[in-house]
Amino acid sequence: MFLVTGATGSLGRRIVRQLREQAMPVRAFVRLTSNYGELEDRGAEIFIGDLKQERDMEKACRGVQYIISAHGADGDAQALDYRANIELIDRAKENGVEHFVFISVLGVDRGYQDSPTFKAKREVEKYLQASGLNYTILRPSGFANNLLPLAERFRDTGIYLLIGDPKNRSSIVSTDDLATIAIASVRVEEAKNQTFAVGGPEILKREEIPRIFARLFKKEPIVINLPLVVVDALRTGIGLFNPQLQKSLGTLRTLLANEFFCTPEEIARLEATFNLQMESLESFLKRYLGRN
Repeated sequence: MFLVTGATGSLGRRIVRQLREQAMPVRAFVRLTSNYGELEDRGAEIFIGDLKQERDMEKACRGVQYIISAHGADGDAQALDYRANIELIDRAKENGVEHFVFISVLGVDRGYQDSPTFKAKREVEKYLQASGLNYTILRPSGFANNLLPLAERFRDTGIYLLIGDPKNRSSIVSTDDLATIAIASVRVEEAKNQTFAVGGPEILKREEIPRIFARLFKKEPIVINLPLVVVDALRTGIGLFNPQLQKSLGTLRTLLANEFFCTPEEIARLEATFNLQMESLESFLKRYLGRN
């Protein structure tokens, strides 16, 4: 039995789908208000709970062999990115879980002090590594599915909003590939107690993304490039009445201000370990947008 947290998120939903396609038993940890009907229809066991409640975590971990922590914070990194994962690791140890897969983030080890999420995930990594559990830590770059709304807006308007340096590079990962790797991590011996950078097969400059959209939709892009000071001004204004949200926006600024890409050597290691070929961003978009 797998336990998947964040099961209705973009990654968690894909993990549950793939597990059920393989006829694997899976317990999907969901919130009461989330849209979990599809997962139930696919045969997943639905566990309705709150990751901030210890009693829910304890119940969810009973009788599971594998845990995939795929949830993210909704603005409260301390509670969800940190405390919930620490509690999940502790409950995994108590229940004899065989393997724990943690979805971290690329660049988490660079010491970004302005990002609550990066700091929380790095501390969880260290706690997991010292826990005695068998583990795999996956550090993905940006998710390809996050670009789908931007692609659809581009299709309608031809406009692409780019904030920050257009030369910054990234390795955008197919969210389906990441789900495949997360599942495979529990059975691939070479993945045991290892940390992997996870990205797409190409290193893309941010300015190349609207060009990909242009090829898909055969439309010249109108790129609106805003400087990072726009985000800084927004954070300053928000901080006057919502300090918590101001802190959360530090993660967004970190992502916009820096480069997050995998080296060719890291991708080669990933593909060799999991015996797959990582999907390009353009291929992912074609599949989801129905472009030939």
